[in-house]
Amino acid sequence: MMTFNNYFDKQFELRYFEMNELGLATPAIMLALLEETAAEHCYFIDYSLFNLFEKNIGWVLFSGVLQMDRYPNYKEKITIRTWLSNYSTIKGYRENLIFDEHQNIIGRAKGLWVFFDIEKRRPTPIFQDIKEKWSCYTESAIATNIKKKINAVEQADYSGKFKVHRFDTDMNKHVNNIRYLQWVIESIPETIVNTHFLHVIDGRFISEAQFGDTVISLTKALDTPNNFQHTIKVKGSDKVCATATTIWKKY
Repeated sequence: MMTFNNYFDKQFELRYFEMNELGLATPAIMLALLEETAAEHCYFIDYSLFNLFEKNIGWVLFSGVLQMDRYPNYKEKITIRTWLSNYSTIKGYRENLIFDEHQNIIGRAKGLWVFFDIEKRRPTPIFQDIKEKWSCYTESAIATNIKKKINAVEQADYSGKFKVHRFDTDMNKHVNNIRYLQWVIESIPETIVNTHFLHVIDGRFISEAQFGDTVISLTKALDTPNNFQHTIKVKGSDKVCATATTIWKKY
C-alpha cells in the first residue's frame, strides 16, 4: 500500500443495496463512495460540506476519470485513499486509489474540483487554511489528462431521455455527477451492459442541467470494440451539459 504523509483513508464494507444482480458494487456506488471519502476529508479538517454550505460555498466537479479493474463483492471491505496533488487559486486535483483487503489496487480515480460560490454560480478562491491543512502530494493516481476536451456526439447510435427531478440535484443546486453517470449507462446497449463491466469512464461537466429540464443521453459506438462516446444535452436546445467516453470489459 502506497504510504506518504498527506493522504486520507476511508474504509467501507459493501452492503446489499449497493450490489448489482451479480453481487458486485455498481459504478454509481463507487462514485458515491469516492464522494463520501472526499466529504470525510473535508470534515476531517473542520470544513465539512455543511459548514461550507452555510457560507454559500461548495465543491463542484468539473472533470474526472474512474478506472475499475474489478468491482468489490458483497461484504468486501475496501479502503479509498485520497489526496490533493495540485492546486490553483480556485481548483484542486483530487487523486484516489481503491484498495481491497489485501492492499491490492482495484481502482483509480482523479477529479478536478472547483471551489464554488453557490449563490453567484461562479468559482471563488480556495481558503488558504484548507490548502494548508490538506497540503498536497504530487503523485498521480492515474495518468489520464482530465483537462483534455471530449467532443460532443453529433450522430448517436443509441439514446435515452430523462426528466430532471428534484432528487437529481444536490445541495449545490445542480445535478449530481453520479446522475450523469447513470444517464450515460442507461443509453448503453443491453448486450454490452449484461456481459461487460464499466472499466473506465472519463467525463467533462460543461453546463448545468436544471430541475424540470428533459435531458437526452446520446451514445456513439467508437471504432475500438466496447468503447463509446457520450453526450448529455438539454432537449430542445444546443446546451451540452456533459461529455464522456467509456470503455467496457467482459466479465
